[in-house]
Amino acid sequence: MTESAPKRLHAIVEGVVQGVGFRMFVVRLATELNLTGWVRNTWDGNVEVVAEGEEAQLNKLLAGLKVGPRAAHVTNVRIEWLQATGEFRDFRIRYTV
Repeated sequence: MTESAPKRLHAIVEGVVQGVGFRMFVVRLATELNLTGWVRNTWDGNVEVVAEGEEAQLNKLLAGLKVGPRAAHVTNVRIEWLQATGEFRDFRIRYTV
């Protein structure tokens, strides 16, 4: 994988992250950073994020995930770096099924 090859970030954001506008915060930030993927609430009260793009932009997203919107209180972000698949066209909210 070259330095400029797209990467995939899979993150689980823990803390007070539901009901505080976290998903819209992530959509706005990811869109500004030209990333693709999705964000959703999980049944256990966390927020899950899958984003693809340039590593530098993904690191900016990760920095934002560690802080969140004003009403959020992030206690931990678990991350996993993967190879990008290119399956996404944009960044959107997915709903927990």
